[in-house]
Amino acid sequence: MTDDTPRRPALDRRTFLRAASVTAGSAAVASPVLLSSTASAASGYFLHGVASGDPLPTGILLWTRVTPVPEATPGSGLGPAVSVSWQVATDSTFSLVVASGTVLTGPERDHTVKVDVTGLNPATTYWYRFGLAGVWSPLGRTRTVPALDADVASLRLGVVSCSNWEAGHFAAYRRLAARTDLQLMVHLGDYIYEYGTGQYDSGGTVVRPVRPTHETLTLADYRIRHGHYKTDPYLQQLHASVPWLITWDDHEIANDTWSGGAQNHDPVTEGSWAARKAAARQAYAEWMPVRLATDGQIYRRLRYGRLAEFSMLDLRSYRSKQASGTAVFDPARTITGDDQMAWLKAGLSQSTAHWKLVGNSVMISPLSLLGLPTWLLGPIAELFGAGSLGSDQWDGYDADRAELVAHIRNSALRNVVYLTGDIHSSWANEVVTTDSGSPPAAVEFVVPSVTSDNVDDILGWPSNSATILAAPAIQSSNPHVRWVDTDRHGYGVCTVTSTRCQMDWYFLANRRDPASSASWARGYSVASGATRLERMYAPAQV
Repeated sequence: MTDDTPRRPALDRRTFLRAASVTAGSAAVASPVLLSSTASAASGYFLHGVASGDPLPTGILLWTRVTPVPEATPGSGLGPAVSVSWQVATDSTFSLVVASGTVLTGPERDHTVKVDVTGLNPATTYWYRFGLAGVWSPLGRTRTVPALDADVASLRLGVVSCSNWEAGHFAAYRRLAARTDLQLMVHLGDYIYEYGTGQYDSGGTVVRPVRPTHETLTLADYRIRHGHYKTDPYLQQLHASVPWLITWDDHEIANDTWSGGAQNHDPVTEGSWAARKAAARQAYAEWMPVRLATDGQIYRRLRYGRLAEFSMLDLRSYRSKQASGTAVFDPARTITGDDQMAWLKAGLSQSTAHWKLVGNSVMISPLSLLGLPTWLLGPIAELFGAGSLGSDQWDGYDADRAELVAHIRNSALRNVVYLTGDIHSSWANEVVTTDSGSPPAAVEFVVPSVTSDNVDDILGWPSNSATILAAPAIQSSNPHVRWVDTDRHGYGVCTVTSTRCQMDWYFLANRRDPASSASWARGYSVASGATRLERMYAPAQV
């Protein structure tokens, strides 16, 4: 794993002393096992923390970003090329280093560092760190997944979506980072938002301005935005605590993205869509702990022994433009694209894992408007996107949904669970099609937003007031919706065993409070072999 490129000249003494004075001993302070109720972001050379992702039985992807000189800020294009060292150990004191090397980075990749470490042992906890000019980064803790044929008793993962910087603080990340029982974090998209300050939802209040203050359009803009997000101390804690499995949704580029454009992109005033998309994707590849194919493909699989297999979808890159009315039934329109649909169906059919978990950025369950009060239609349509209720979800691509659900039924597949984000609300659904006479083929757990506006925020109502009125109307017209909360922010914790898959929803007391508490709100589960949900009255135990 060592880069043999000759080392660049040593950093100047002034810069080295500045970093050393700030970060001396920082590895011990930032260790995930020492997480406290307060946090400060990483400093010195490693202002943006460390992260790991896409774990394999014998490997893991590691990430960091260095600031070798003060002017080498994200998106600046400034600063020297430097060689960054890295180490992986089986202990937090690094007395047992099992892998190490160096990697060259510079302004051409915004001084980000990604290392794909191999040769590790399955189902093993490791510690990692990066070094520059004698200064070590904060420590990261990660874990490889079990061997492909390993019998695994359980898996517990955090599930999040939709983290708008300006709408609040990332207390949800803080609460997840404080847990010691997670093997994986799943992020279902909208990790960043592209809007300028005050241009998107924040309940009428900008809690903390984002950088750059204007909408992101260029490569420099997206690099700055990613860099700004990764200064959040709680995001840094969560990245340093557990490996992540992520996919993108629309706001990583622009609102309601489709293959040829987006609702929030005007080619007349904002230039080429292809150029903007390329810029956003390049910054994403640089700044996120994710393996992308050489052509930028992000849909991929991760196996967790015999217990579970994840199929992480890309529902933006290949989809047709959003439509409404009878056009949603047009079989020529697609949300997945032909290749990804074939990949997904084949993977589900051929998987020997007990549970098939699908990372699904937008809701697959249908939603009928019948019986919904007029005051609810506007806010719900705003959350569901594209100006017409459901047109940005699988509801806008009925033929693809029908094809996928029919495949699950016809192949007699069991234990298919969709993990979904995007709509800033919480749902426990049994997956059906618009043919209401058919039984469920799978189940779907939709997690709330970390901070992004929900129905209460849009209406300016007190927390949980809209749900009290909206939930009965939604469920009366949609009996496959077993539970819905339209109002609160937080995260999900999904526990998988051989007998059951349970989602537990945790809600924040106040998204604008960085110290906000979080409490268990509801649990739903599906038994192995079943497609009907059961309400649970306590968090899952293993």
